[in-house]
Amino acid sequence: MDRPITTLFMLMSVDGKISTGASDHLDVDKDFPKIAGVKEGLHQYYEIEQTTDLWSLNSGRVQAKIGINTADMPNKTPVSFVVIDNKHLKEHGIRYFCSLSKQFVLVTSNTKHPAFEIQEDNLHIIFQNELSLKDVLTKLKSEYSCERITIQTGGTLNELFLREKLIDYLDIIVAPVLVGGKDTSTLIDGKSLLSESELSRLGVLKLQECVVLENSYLRLRYGVIKNDKYDYQGGH
Repeated sequence: MDRPITTLFMLMSVDGKISTGASDHLDVDKDFPKIAGVKEGLHQYYEIEQTTDLWSLNSGRVQAKIGINTADMPNKTPVSFVVIDNKHLKEHGIRYFCSLSKQFVLVTSNTKHPAFEIQEDNLHIIFQNELSLKDVLTKLKSEYSCERITIQTGGTLNELFLREKLIDYLDIIVAPVLVGGKDTSTLIDGKSLLSESELSRLGVLKLQECVVLENSYLRLRYGVIKNDKYDYQGGH
């Protein structure tokens, strides 16, 4: 395979929400620790997160939402980070990732992104006129020797990875809460399918493991089935 093996690793509610509401001021990282019945088991998500791949792919919007642009500078970790961003990361956020990462790769289509003004040995920029996730992953393997990567983006980017058949595994931590709201981001957002001929774009899964965690949390691990026999062949 000419790209890294990918795992979508996310925390979600029982009804599939990855945020607590439709406002940028609402976020599971900030809000779940405040909710009785949810906060008690939340540590398990962060503990499992520490065992994921040494490459992590994120979106600038999600990172800005959780406060990276104003956060204290972190200590260096052995993890390399890839962030897809056009307008959400400020100079401070970029320096934050340079401080945090073994290697920091910024993917952007913005020729005026503040990252272009920053000189750091571990900062690398992949510029694309139009985002191509497949090309990003191919380059990560060929130029940066990335063999496995954990994806932790928002619902919109998650949908692009799904539709382009770029997700190999899912590792989902389910929190014991119902969020609701049709405009609240879910695990997979993006455009809805509209015709039977598009059913081949669904992500068919094979359960690998279901772990009952403490405090009513679940861990669900799936492989994504790539076999052609699951592609939609029909038509009327």
